[in-house]
Amino acid sequence: MFPREFEYVAPSSLDEALGTLASNPGAKVMSGGMSLIPLMKLRLFSPELVVDIARIDGLDAIEDRGDHIAIGALVRHEETAASPLVQEHAAALASAAAWTGDRQVRARGTTCGAMAHADIAADQPAAALALGATMVAASSGGTREIAAADFFVDTLTSALETNEILTEVRIPKSSASAYDKLGRRGGHTDYAVAGAAASVAMSGGTVSSAGIALTGVGTKPTLAAGSVEAIVGTDGGADAIAGAVARATEGVTVLEDLYGSAEYKAHLAGVYVGRALEQAIAASH
Repeated sequence: MFPREFEYVAPSSLDEALGTLASNPGAKVMSGGMSLIPLMKLRLFSPELVVDIARIDGLDAIEDRGDHIAIGALVRHEETAASPLVQEHAAALASAAAWTGDRQVRARGTTCGAMAHADIAADQPAAALALGATMVAASSGGTREIAAADFFVDTLTSALETNEILTEVRIPKSSASAYDKLGRRGGHTDYAVAGAAASVAMSGGTVSSAGIALTGVGTKPTLAAGSVEAIVGTDGGADAIAGAVARATEGVTVLEDLYGSAEYKAHLAGVYVGRALEQAIAASH
């Protein structure tokens, strides 16, 4: 299927792109196009104008900024996955990026694009949530920071305004995190039937803080608050992890879909919370 007719512009600067968005309500931003173009072909989205930011300089870096890593709007999935900085300080995100789509998608799609797209079964949003990421949104009026916990609003809906571009994702450094999932084609490929990311900090043999997030099971990537409550303050052993598994979908509306019943997907959510926690806790020692 072909998309409806649309206008296309490729600004050469961020200011030009932001000005175009400000004067064209309803325009859509494209970086890699791996999410937007398929939806346009299905005519689920039919913007009159597509603003392609792929030629803008200065948005394609992964930077060490002391207490956090900054990932620019044009950093490809494969670059996030291969980055030594991301692998060392945000392992959950590195794994999530490595398991995003197929090779073509990873070579063209961007980490920020995956965040802005806010798919219910995408990999990297769960990692961003578990790691306590901050999204930086720019408009012609300036920039604002949005906590990952507030960024994912609903199915394919983020907190970005129509005149904003997600210019970078900031990830606090964490030495102990992990992501695991069941893909729709089995293993780690394709969108997640269910998946979980976990980040933990240990102090004196006790889990002092944690972030745990789910993907593929609800209406949006979401924090597993019950699991966090269950694991923090424990020794991170098998019994503590079992407690976190039991509360994986507490407060989460689990959806039935073509890949499983609500009961099955809730079970998988617990399985992958357990696996992600086991890996993150092991990495913290």
